[in-house]
Amino acid sequence: MINDRVNELKGNLIVSCQALEDEPLHSSFIMGRMARAAKLGGASGIRANTVEDIREIRNNVSLPIICIIKKVYADSEVYITPTMREIDSLMSIDPDIVAFDATDRIRPGHISLDDFYSQVRSKYPDQLFMADCSTVEEAVHADKLGFDFIGTTLVGYTPYSANNRIEADNFRIIREILNQVEHPVIAEGHIDLPEKAAKVLELGCFSVVVGGAITRPMLITERYAEAIKEMKSEADKS
Repeated sequence: MINDRVNELKGNLIVSCQALEDEPLHSSFIMGRMARAAKLGGASGIRANTVEDIREIRNNVSLPIICIIKKVYADSEVYITPTMREIDSLMSIDPDIVAFDATDRIRPGHISLDDFYSQVRSKYPDQLFMADCSTVEEAVHADKLGFDFIGTTLVGYTPYSANNRIEADNFRIIREILNQVEHPVIAEGHIDLPEKAAKVLELGCFSVVVGGAITRPMLITERYAEAIKEMKSEADKS
């Protein structure tokens, strides 16, 4: 059951504050300040990676947090909270919501999503869980399994969804998921403009997560630099 604290996310913006080890802003201290900036800018929630970052973010803001741990295992493509080890680590800090990969891909240890979800729900029956999905079919399946939130986090990020985008065909993926699931939908993935964020909420999503377009300056800079490079290339041809 969604508690009052998590319900504050309804109809509002969640900002993903993450930086991986190979990124210039990789630092729990920086992520804490990033979360503070997001709150001052109007965010109602945060999505964050690692126990260390989440603890530091909580030192800076009191917003509800979608908690994950990204971990790469050699025997699986799944890396968002992929095993019980990561779930247990997050549970040690009393998470608001725990998100994990809910795609059709086999998890580390050759465990299916259904078996993993059953194990996690049995161990932590009162915890709120979010399904990170990449297709409509995966969202519907996660909904039937009993995830508390259905997320579009991985749309465009799995090999079989690589050509998909949230906004394609007038937000078809969002519309289809909303029409076929019972649990609240959190829109996430390639939502890089304020207009897109507003649109998915207008369509009926519970909340919207925006990450790279706000909190990853290296990628934002690359977009501008690439646009200028293309402009110069076109000018040279004329």
